[in-house]
Amino acid sequence: MTDTINSALIRWEGFAGLPEFDRIAEGDFTAAFDWAMDDHNREIDAIAVNPDAPDFANTVEALEVAGDALSRVSAVFFTRAGADTNPEIQKIEREIVPKLSSHYSAIGANKALFHRIDTLWQARERLGLTGEQLRVLERHWKGFVRSGAQLEGQEQERLAAVNRRLAELGAAFGQNVLADESDWAMFLTEEDELAGLPAFLIDAMAGAASERGRDGEYAVTLSRSIVEPFLTLSARRDLREKAFRAWTARGLSGGEHDNRAIMKETLALRAEKAALLGYENFAALKLDNTMAKTANAVDALLMDVWEKAVKAAAADEAELRELAAEEGYNGEIEGWDWRYYAEKLKARKFDFSESEVKPYLQLEKIIEACFAVAGRLFGIRAVAKPDVKAYHPDVRVYEIRNADGELIALFLGDYFNRSSKRSGAWMNALQSQHRLTLPNGEQGEIPIVINVCNFAKPAAGKPALLSLDDARTLFHEFGHALHGMLSDVTYPSVSGTGVDRDFVELPSQLYEHWLTTPDVLKTYALHAETGEAMPEALMDKVLATATFGQAFATVEYTACAIVDMRLHTAEHPPADPVAFQDGVLNAIGMPKAIAMRHAIPHFLHIFSGDGYSAGYYSYMWSEVLDADAFEAFEETGNVFDPATAGKLKSEILTKGGSVAPEAAYQAFRGRMPGPQAMLKGRGLV
Repeated sequence: MTDTINSALIRWEGFAGLPEFDRIAEGDFTAAFDWAMDDHNREIDAIAVNPDAPDFANTVEALEVAGDALSRVSAVFFTRAGADTNPEIQKIEREIVPKLSSHYSAIGANKALFHRIDTLWQARERLGLTGEQLRVLERHWKGFVRSGAQLEGQEQERLAAVNRRLAELGAAFGQNVLADESDWAMFLTEEDELAGLPAFLIDAMAGAASERGRDGEYAVTLSRSIVEPFLTLSARRDLREKAFRAWTARGLSGGEHDNRAIMKETLALRAEKAALLGYENFAALKLDNTMAKTANAVDALLMDVWEKAVKAAAADEAELRELAAEEGYNGEIEGWDWRYYAEKLKARKFDFSESEVKPYLQLEKIIEACFAVAGRLFGIRAVAKPDVKAYHPDVRVYEIRNADGELIALFLGDYFNRSSKRSGAWMNALQSQHRLTLPNGEQGEIPIVINVCNFAKPAAGKPALLSLDDARTLFHEFGHALHGMLSDVTYPSVSGTGVDRDFVELPSQLYEHWLTTPDVLKTYALHAETGEAMPEALMDKVLATATFGQAFATVEYTACAIVDMRLHTAEHPPADPVAFQDGVLNAIGMPKAIAMRHAIPHFLHIFSGDGYSAGYYSYMWSEVLDADAFEAFEETGNVFDPATAGKLKSEILTKGGSVAPEAAYQAFRGRMPGPQAMLKGRGLV
C-alpha cells in the first residue's frame, strides 16, 4: 500500500475489527478510493487472464473476495454520507459516485471475465456445487448479464454511461431532499402556538431550536419524529397547515434543490437501460430476480389491498368530519387535519391518546427490549462498549455474543436526528459475515451492523421518549440487524440481508410483532418519571387500538407502491413525473385528505439510488409473509416458543440469500402464505 493512503480506511484495526473512525479525515477519501479501485482492477485482471481453466474456486470465490479494500473505503464513506455528512463529504460523493459506477460498469463489461463465469454457468449441473454455491454462481452470472456483458460496442458503452449518470442523479436527489429538510424550520415563541402540545414534544422542539442556535424558542422541523406528532397534536390548524405543506413539498422547492428534472431524467435513463438489456420496462428488469417475478403479480396484491383500504378510509373520514363539526370546524378534512382528528377520535373510542402512552416508551428501555427479545428468541446478548468510538459521538457500540459467550457480531446504534443525517431509518452493514479467506490472509469475518434512526433528541437532562410508531421503527430496524448478525454462510454475496428485495423486509417486519406483546410491555414500558409499569388498562388500550388508523396507513403506503410500479411500467417515461403521479392517484381514487407517505420528489427509496425502485411493494409483499410467520408462533400458544424461534433462526435468519426465499419460507412454515393474515392484522377484513 502506498504511503499516501490512510491505512485506517483499508485496515480496520479498531475494537474487534471496527474502523478507527477518529483516524479518518474527509480529505483521506478521494485518494483512498482511487487506490482501492486500481487495486480492485488488478485483482479482476488476475482472475480474467488466469491461464488455468475456470473453476468455482479460481473464478467465483476469487470474485467474492476481490475488491476488499474498495469495499472497506466505500463502507466507511457511505456510512458518513448518509448519517453524518457535511459539504466536503457531499462534494466527494458527487465526484466519487459516477467514478464508482464507471468502475463497476467496466468490470461488468469484461468479456474475458464473463466468459469464465458463463463457462461455469453453462456447466453448472456437472460441477457438483452445493446449493449455496449454485446460488452464488447464479447471482454473478445474472449480475454480469444485467451489467451488459452480452452487449457489444456502442451499446455496452452507452449502458456504462447510463449507469454513471444514474449514479450522479441518485446522489443529487438525496442531497436535495436533505437540504430541504435541513433548511426548513418553523420557530415558535408564543404560548398559544404550543396549544395542544404535550411536554415531550415541547422538549424535543426546544432541543431542535437550541441545535439551530435559537435557545428559548421551539422549532418544528421536518424530522418525522417532530413533524408527525406536531400534526397529530397541535391545536393550531394554521400552523399544522404550514408544517404539512413544507413536509410534503420537499424536493419541490423550485430552486436549486428541486428534484423534478432529476426524476424526469432518471426515469428516462432507467427505461433506456431496460431496453438495452432486452426488458420490456424497468420494472421487468428489477422484478426478474424476485419472489413476485412480474408486475401483474405485484399489481394484483396492491390493488386488492387498495380497494379494501380506500373503502375503510372513506368510512373513517366520515367519522372525522362528524367529530370536526362537533368541535366547530365544518370544512373538508385536509391532509393537515387527518392525524389531528384521528387522534381525538381514538381518544373518544378507546379513551386513549398517543401522549398518554409516550411517557412509557423510553428510548433506553425500548433498546433494552430489542436486545432482550433477541435473547429469548435466539440466545444472543448485547454488551455495551461505551468507551469505543464510532463515527459520531451519539453512536453506541455493542458486542453481540451467542449463548456460549462467543463474539458473533458488532452492532452500532445511531438513534438521534441531526442535520447531518438524511431522513428515515435504515440498517446497513459495514462488514458482512462470511467464511472465505481474504487476500490479507484473514479467515472469514464477523458482521458489523449499523441501525440508523431519526428520533428527536431531547433537551439536556430529559429522557428520549418515543411514539408507538417510533418504537416499531426501532424494532423493525433491529430485525434487519438480526438478519445481518445471525448470518451463517460461506460467501459474502449471500450474507445476511443479501436476499431478494421482496424477501428482505420479512425479518424486520416480523420482529415488530414482539414490541406489543404483553410480556414486553409489562417489562419495558416503564414511566419516564415514576418508573412504574404501564398500567394493564392502558396496555389493553394499546393492544385494542392495533388496527385503528390502519386504513389511513395502508392508503398512504399503498399509493406509494402503486405509483412506483406505474412509473416503471409506463409505455413511455413521463415528461412530467409529478403530473404523472397525480394522474395515477386520480385514476385509482386517492382520497383528497390523505397524502402519499412519500411523494415522488422526496421518495428516497426509489430515486436516491435504485434499491427500492419498482420494489417499494416489497414491504407489503413481506408483510404477507411476516403476518403468517407470526401466526406460527401464536399457534403454539407461546410467542417466544423455542422450537419455532429455532426454526426461524436456522431456516431464514442464518441462511441469508444462500437458498431461494420460497424454499427458506417453506422450510420454516411448511407452506407458502396467502394474504388473509396480513389483511386481518390491518383490520381490513
